[in-house]
Amino acid sequence: MDAPMNELNARLDAVDGAIVNLLRQRTALTGQLASAGDGDPPAERERRTLALAASRAGEPLADCAEAVFRAIQVSDRSLQNQRAGRPSPAWETIRTALKNTPPLFPQRATVACQGVEGAYSQQVCDGLFKLPSILYFDSFDHVFRAVESGLCRYGVLPIENSTAGSVNAIYDLMNRHHFSIVRSARLRVCHCLLANGGVRPEQIREIYSHEQALSQCSDYLAGLAGVKITPVENTAAAARLVARSGRTDAAALSSRTCAENYGLDVLAQNVQNSGCNYTRFICISKQSEIYPGADRISLMMVLPHRPGSLYNVVSKFNSLGINMRKIESRPLPGREFEFLFYFDIEASVYAPETEALFRDLESASEVFRYLGAYGEILC
Repeated sequence: MDAPMNELNARLDAVDGAIVNLLRQRTALTGQLASAGDGDPPAERERRTLALAASRAGEPLADCAEAVFRAIQVSDRSLQNQRAGRPSPAWETIRTALKNTPPLFPQRATVACQGVEGAYSQQVCDGLFKLPSILYFDSFDHVFRAVESGLCRYGVLPIENSTAGSVNAIYDLMNRHHFSIVRSARLRVCHCLLANGGVRPEQIREIYSHEQALSQCSDYLAGLAGVKITPVENTAAAARLVARSGRTDAAALSSRTCAENYGLDVLAQNVQNSGCNYTRFICISKQSEIYPGADRISLMMVLPHRPGSLYNVVSKFNSLGINMRKIESRPLPGREFEFLFYFDIEASVYAPETEALFRDLESASEVFRYLGAYGEILC
């Protein structure tokens, strides 16, 4: 490396050092302002600081200066929360769960599933538990209610598919019920076209299945002329309906397991759009339980309806090196163009920075709910 390059690197290191020293001074001043408890409201001072930083930087650095100062302000707020020692109700829930949860995930339990025998939820249930006692319900809402009421210790629900996306009905119900996610599972889903014995494919005039399965098989269905597509509550229920009807012009999009359960023939197999078709399920309980190996945390937040609110959350994940696996937004009923946000993050409840994260997110949210810390398996 030549001398001019060495000199430039040394000057850059000196500037970086000066920035760090100025950050220390700034943090000390903001701490004194917070302790004094008077002067401008924090939000007003932050807005003025951003505007002043952009103005001083001028073009083309105005946006860069504003982004840098936003990050500084996020860090400032985190330090103030830490100094104030603000309690985190959600973190207390985690402490209690860690203390009271047994070391092994239970092998026998009463579990609520939506649908009938042969449903994909039942297959996941059999993968999660050694000897589950399964109660079937006709809707996702009733699964939540069965767990909430204590009728079933656990419930298994589909939450997203790699092809068709999120199951929006589940996200909407998550806002209405109190529960905790204790485990998740991924199941490879292979849809088959099932019909009564002796029926030929060209005879089919109506196909039944759940709307998610129909979406996952849209390419195959688009190639069928003159066939009516009828959504039903569950893929297994579709298979049972066709079997009980005895019809020679009806078929179901369902699993090979359902073909065996209901005595149906497989007319076509693996008709889903993608060969890599996975559905992710969550296992919920009434009480918070955290089992060894939990490396995911799910959160629900309503953020202030102002610029930068979502950025502040995402930047906090970034500053702590936390991977955000999923973000989902759902409209808030009765509030115009305002949303509820769901986050799945990779984080450990044993890491000290996770407690700090909870404190920061609770102070930055209008509504903050911890939905569970859990591990995921492949069924």
